[in-house]
Amino acid sequence: MTAATQTQHALDAETDEEFRARLRAFLAGNAPGPRPKDPREKIAWTKAWHATLVDNGYAGPSWPREYGGMDLPFSRQVIYQEEIARAKVPGPLGTGLGIVAPTIIRYGTPEQKERWLRPMLRGDLVWCQGYSEPEAGSDLPALRTTARREGEEYVVNGQKVWCSSGAIADVFFTLVRTGTQEARQKGITYLIIDRHAPGVTVRPLKDLAGGSVFAEVFFDDVRVPVRDRIGEEDGGWPLVRTSLGHERAAGAMNQAASYRRILTELVDLARERGIATDPLVRERLTDFEIRVRLIRYNAERIISGILTKGEPGPTSSVSRLMITAFEQDLHEFAVDMLGPDGIVTKGSDQAVQRGRWLQGFLMTRASTIGAGTAEIQRNTIAEQVLRLPFDPAMPPR
Repeated sequence: MTAATQTQHALDAETDEEFRARLRAFLAGNAPGPRPKDPREKIAWTKAWHATLVDNGYAGPSWPREYGGMDLPFSRQVIYQEEIARAKVPGPLGTGLGIVAPTIIRYGTPEQKERWLRPMLRGDLVWCQGYSEPEAGSDLPALRTTARREGEEYVVNGQKVWCSSGAIADVFFTLVRTGTQEARQKGITYLIIDRHAPGVTVRPLKDLAGGSVFAEVFFDDVRVPVRDRIGEEDGGWPLVRTSLGHERAAGAMNQAASYRRILTELVDLARERGIATDPLVRERLTDFEIRVRLIRYNAERIISGILTKGEPGPTSSVSRLMITAFEQDLHEFAVDMLGPDGIVTKGSDQAVQRGRWLQGFLMTRASTIGAGTAEIQRNTIAEQVLRLPFDPAMPPR
């Protein structure tokens, strides 16, 4: 009997608290050592950790077991995210697990599921989202990257931008135009493109904090097998909504657990700096405490909806909007609280906690832009949650 099978048998027989204790013990006994500084070593270190999770049956809490997941009930998915955040183990590389995986599980062929899901879970394949374009970010149906069918292949030409983890990705899940520009949503197809295929060029983009999290990607007569299309030709838009909804839902649960830990660390920092009794500091910390609880409750509501209906629905935009504003405010407050020490960058011997709060402040400036701007989230909430009239400035849908 494999370690993964033993884990599944234990899952079926224990209580939630017994599951928490067993997971915590596994993480304590198997968590990887110190994070390497060399970028290539860091990638290998992260992949090895996720292979360990899969091989021992501790990966994919919401995934069906047939694809290597745990198929946990709702209460244990919450526990899982809490313990992962508490253990501070490395998260998955790329953006595949929470976004394209639910789309493949729902719309993919048996051959596609077999070929992509388990390697994605193990980290053997790093996935990257290719949605945004220079003139099609917030207005996604305006995308211009084309795919022309020739026999059993598509020929893809165009450009994507702001591709998270693009420089280290093996596979892009992209939207391409197979219909006319005027067709907008009705002329979009969902393609999986091999990053190493001839004609693919990736250029890393330097971000505000000095890293290269994002990249721009160019497709020049890239040939993609028709078998790598998910869903029907020109029928990609419903898949987009599935992917984006799961992206926001998965982010809500993961970030709710992560920010619970980070807020505790911020309170500890206030104590260390001797300002925890300051009334203004206490008021802000209380506000953050209330908001992190609301984020968690809303994440639970969304996950519960997925388990009931199979889709996250438009309420995932509520979580996205809450989290992005929260993380910007929290890091801005942390930098303010540190005073002059707050602007010392990571790498300096003088940096407080290796400059993590300034790093967070800089990186979260983009939070209200990525994965749909705050304005897009507000439109979605207004039109699809509150049922207010559609924006008259937008084309008919």
